Amino acid sequence: MNSLVLAVIGIALMIAGYLLYSKFLAKKVYRLDPAFTTPAHELNDGVDYVPTNKFVLWGHHFTSVAGAAPIVGPAVAVIWGWLPAVLWVTIGTIFFAGMHDMGALWASQRHKGQSMGMLSGKYIGPRGRALFLVVIFLLLLMVVAAFAVVIKNLLISTPSSVIPVWGAILVALVIGQMIYRWKINLLLTTIIGVVALYALIIVGDANPVVLPDPILGMTPATFWIVALFVYAGIASLLPVWVLLQPRDYINGVQLFIGLGILFGSVLLSAPAIVAPAINHNVPEGTPPLVPLLFVTIACGAISGFHGMVSSGTSAKQLDKETDARFVGYFGAVGEGLLALGAIIAATAGYRTLADWEAVYTAFNEGGVAAFVEGGGNILNAGLGIPLGLSATILATMAVLFAATTMDTGMRLLRFVVQEAGELARVKIGGTVGTLIALVIAVGLVFSLGADGEGGMLIWPLFGTTNQLLASLTLSVIAVILLRKRINPLPVMIPLAVVMVMSIYALIIQLGTFYAEQNWLLLVLDVIILIASLWVALEAFIAMGKARRGVDDDAEQPTASVEG
Repeated sequence: MNSLVLAVIGIALMIAGYLLYSKFLAKKVYRLDPAFTTPAHELNDGVDYVPTNKFVLWGHHFTSVAGAAPIVGPAVAVIWGWLPAVLWVTIGTIFFAGMHDMGALWASQRHKGQSMGMLSGKYIGPRGRALFLVVIFLLLLMVVAAFAVVIKNLLISTPSSVIPVWGAILVALVIGQMIYRWKINLLLTTIIGVVALYALIIVGDANPVVLPDPILGMTPATFWIVALFVYAGIASLLPVWVLLQPRDYINGVQLFIGLGILFGSVLLSAPAIVAPAINHNVPEGTPPLVPLLFVTIACGAISGFHGMVSSGTSAKQLDKETDARFVGYFGAVGEGLLALGAIIAATAGYRTLADWEAVYTAFNEGGVAAFVEGGGNILNAGLGIPLGLSATILATMAVLFAATTMDTGMRLLRFVVQEAGELARVKIGGTVGTLIALVIAVGLVFSLGADGEGGMLIWPLFGTTNQLLASLTLSVIAVILLRKRINPLPVMIPLAVVMVMSIYALIIQLGTFYAEQNWLLLVLDVIILIASLWVALEAFIAMGKARRGVDDDAEQPTASVEG
């Protein structure tokens, strides 16, 4: 198979999904109303609730949800062959992820920007809300802790990415001022920001930063992790328009250009895919394709974390309800395109099948390293970009994706701590909530030593937890639709598929953790399984009640919604 054919088919299908299926969802399912007063206007506080241009918000949303996972997952999943990975990424993006992300955004902004955890209390019940928050907290903790380790590793292995990664923060601060204070034209602001970021990449490639050992009494690994958490804590407290939103926006544009460079290189070089379509010779110890494919790719097809971003931050910034289609659904398309690019880089970026098999010697091999190496080879062959600069571009892409997800994750973790305080009837302020979140996350990261590898301690549960959270989010959306007498079938079918595959995977992992005597993961697996099954049961009971006609009195009525 030629990678160009695969790229054209995948891109065409995802764009068609946005043009056709998202339009159907907007009109017939979510019934988006341009006259609805969004929480960004109703509750505008200049900190979390800020009406935002849909292109800027798309950039914030896209880069927040597109962390390292849509690169890592697909680049690992090709061990079963490229065909299953491509099919799930494409179908999942069109019919699962776009609908899920857009639905979570719609549901949240219809309820004053409340998170899915809060909405589960209204639509599923107080027990469901408490258990929902447990799953959300564990997922966010995994994301924040693990991404700190991923970024640290990339900053050390690719020192040429250090300057562009940290320089992007300064660029974002200026971009925020240009948009909100100086009111400079968005197109001009975007051009300046993108040029600045790519200039930093060139400077970084020429001036790699290797930290001395020790530095301030710490190893480079420890220093980078501490610096990342200090940054994430500050970013979670600043008004969203100052740093988080402009950083994500300009990164989103830059990263989309990066994807354009990757797919452009595929167009020019048309490398052959050397990996098998279906791998009948998987390494020993590789788990079964079903259900592990569905939880390994995770963010490349559908992700519960997206629902947290949609309802946790993006819903508070939506200028018009109709913007949910572009921000939510097209944000998922962006992530699907990234996953498709990761698959092509990891399967067509090697000269021979033997070269590819030398990388994929065991399950969980490949990942970011395969994306950077294979993608670098494609950039070099297609556009003649030197291998070193190609690696810098792709490593910077991966780090910026991970970093924007980490700082958004920390903000969401703070929200969850505050919501847990509400359940306990304890008011927790933003600063205290952030400190609590930081202490827990930092404690996990350094639990196995100063190198921070404790951040990966509970990562094996990320895929299943993430997918289960997506199914629980879909459960809430389904109850809302049933209460409105809207056909929930576009939600119910994906809900059934994702829930069955996730629970099946959790059960398989139980056996694995028991055999390995990994008692921590075994206990967490049981907790997540029980909590998810309990919430699912409560959700199905709530669906039954909704069919009997319970009114939704928590939102602003409009003719288009009620009709």
